Amino acid sequence: MRPMIVAVNTRFLLDTHLEGFGYFSREVLRRMVQQHPEHQFHFFFDRPFLQDYLFGPNVTGHVLSPQARHPLLWKYWFDVAVARRLRRIGADVFLSPDGQCSLTTRVPQCLVVHDLGFLHHPEGYQKSHLAYYKHFTPRFVRKAKTVATVSGFSKADIVTKYGTAPEKISVVYNGVKEIFRPFSFDEKMAVKEEYTGGAEYFLYTGAIQPRKNLVNLLKAYSVFKRRLQSSLKLVLAGRLAWKNDEFLELLKTYKYKEDVVLTGYVPEEELAPLTASAYAAVYPSYFEGFGVPVAEAMRCGVPVLTTKDSAMEEISGGAALYFDP
Repeated sequence: MRPMIVAVNTRFLLDTHLEGFGYFSREVLRRMVQQHPEHQFHFFFDRPFLQDYLFGPNVTGHVLSPQARHPLLWKYWFDVAVARRLRRIGADVFLSPDGQCSLTTRVPQCLVVHDLGFLHHPEGYQKSHLAYYKHFTPRFVRKAKTVATVSGFSKADIVTKYGTAPEKISVVYNGVKEIFRPFSFDEKMAVKEEYTGGAEYFLYTGAIQPRKNLVNLLKAYSVFKRRLQSSLKLVLAGRLAWKNDEFLELLKTYKYKEDVVLTGYVPEEELAPLTASAYAAVYPSYFEGFGVPVAEAMRCGVPVLTTKDSAMEEISGGAALYFDP
């Protein structure tokens, strides 16, 4: 194979903190760059970036304006800024790991679609984002030369909803970093002392937003506390995202508020020991295309309670306790 010029959408490699798409992009691209030194990679950012994100001497970083954090700007960024730069560098292929691609370029594109959650639970999305995803995602899937997704569940969903040929879609499961591992007794005691004053705890990791079903988690935790008189605490490890009014209002008057720990955003080097030290991980999301926290907890040897009827059953392989969200 001749050396290729590979362009990549790296908008989610942010210099502040990484989440979902950012972690996925970093881990996949670092390995891709290192395993293929014969190819030239061009990373497309929409703002100044950390040099650490250029994972090898065969990587060139580009800042394409404008900063694309709104549907109108997404459209311009992909269809104008990205398309122009692809022509300028003579790209052979464009990889986009966040479910969006350019509808104007002739360069072959590989699109990663993690899930179609916006079709199943639209209430968890801002109106402008929801309208954009509903209108353009089927067009992105049709435009792409090939599509990758993170579970058999998501592949089947794309095929069903958009009539995409199954052979166009490849399933590439998410991985879990090596730092997620079983921790020693002393290590776990130190973590519990830091977060819960030494108490055992249930752990939820992820953004605080409606699709994650945290209002019902609080209600279930209340029943658990009332019936069992348990000292177990509930740790919610993630940033406040969007549409949190119902959750925050419930928490204000919540009977067991003192037993709920909101950590805010937790970087992964701290999230690994926090996960490994939990009594059990609880992931009550209404819908996921994969469910990374489930895989992280299982790699740490921590029991998992999660919802049925989306990808979590596939990812946990029947080794979790399941409940109706």
